[in-house]
Amino acid sequence: MSHAWLRPRFETPGVAALMTTREGGVSGAPYASLNLGIAVGDAPADVERNRARFAQAIGGRPVFLKQVHGTTVLELAPHSPPGDAAAPPEADASMTTHPGVACVVQVADCMPVLFAAPGGVAAAHAGWRGLAGGVLERTVEALRAATGCAAGDIEAWFGPCIGPRRFEVGADVLQGFGVWPEQPGPRFVPHTAGKWLADLPGLGRDRLAALGITRLHGGEWCTVEDDSRFFSFRRDRVTGRMAAAIWLTA
Repeated sequence: MSHAWLRPRFETPGVAALMTTREGGVSGAPYASLNLGIAVGDAPADVERNRARFAQAIGGRPVFLKQVHGTTVLELAPHSPPGDAAAPPEADASMTTHPGVACVVQVADCMPVLFAAPGGVAAAHAGWRGLAGGVLERTVEALRAATGCAAGDIEAWFGPCIGPRRFEVGADVLQGFGVWPEQPGPRFVPHTAGKWLADLPGLGRDRLAALGITRLHGGEWCTVEDDSRFFSFRRDRVTGRMAAAIWLTA
């Protein structure tokens, strides 16, 4: 495991998590070096080696998804496929109550959100479309249904994403969140004509707080601003993908 990777700490017993950075792999530029995305133009053999390093660090089976900016939550069983075949399962979140299988989401500006509860874990891919559509709410609903936990039992971690100083959006994004240019609210700061700067972690925190989840961590990294550490699609266009994973250890 690379020393540069992020290691979220959860209070919930029996939970482990990590998030990769761009360091620790074998891919060449512009995917240098730990690209985990199979559909971004990188050499397949390099991605395979990178994913093997990722799986070794987890010590279990990471299940990758075909992410489509939707709200589908996939429940992972002990023998769920690894998700790196020609047709990975299509979803933007996953959850499990089984040790040994890791919920994984890939990002390069969108926000990864990891959840831990007694007896279950989940991971969600939250770009603005998925966030506005309710992917976090759907993930929490699935986790609560599977474990029987209360909202107060859940803790969440927000990983690196495009930050509030760099996420320029138009009026369509405001409308997606039910706000209007005349009264954009605190999460959308007027920037240039017809453009606002959106606070993606803040919007995510608002959504989870509304569900009664108060143990919220992370959210302080900007993928765009830190090019030495993070991949960013908005900054580079042709780039790799990082992954955030969470799993039960027992």
